[in-house]
Amino acid sequence: MKILMINGSLRKESFNRQLAEKAAEILDGKAEVVFLDYADVPFMDQDIESPAPEAVARVRNEVLSSDGLWFFSPEYNHSYTGILKNLLDWLSRPLEAGNYASGTAIAGKKAAISGAAGQSGAGYSRERLRELLIQIKADVLADETGVVLGAECWQSNKLVLTDNDMAQLQKQAEAFLTSCGID
Repeated sequence: MKILMINGSLRKESFNRQLAEKAAEILDGKAEVVFLDYADVPFMDQDIESPAPEAVARVRNEVLSSDGLWFFSPEYNHSYTGILKNLLDWLSRPLEAGNYASGTAIAGKKAAISGAAGQSGAGYSRERLRELLIQIKADVLADETGVVLGAECWQSNKLVLTDNDMAQLQKQAEAFLTSCGID
């Protein structure tokens, strides 16, 4: 089984990348974990939609070949990031230009959502991301993990997880594996 980790931040030392790495440790030995690199995906533009740019074709293939997608999103202005929205716009477009019956790369994919942010624990971004993923027909898991970043995180640039955070992430990982057919 292959789980594709999708981080909503391009920042080198992203807290959400660190959270995804913790989730990958939990999944170790239970699923193949791959981190999606999509920094080179151009802005969604119908003028270049078909044929799909090489970077778009590559990420679509990564998504299509995965059994599940696990999103890790920071919170920017009470929402998910623009880079993540751009990726999802591309993934929600028809696989065959103009043929909406051809399906999309993301429709029907199992999807989990987690996030690390300020006092909201990325609650606003997770809520809006859930709405978008449902709209584009992903199969979104009910369990989520939200991590509140304390002052020590911002000072050290290191994610600090409480025992409760780790338990929540563990529970979410187990539920995600189960939803993807792995016991």
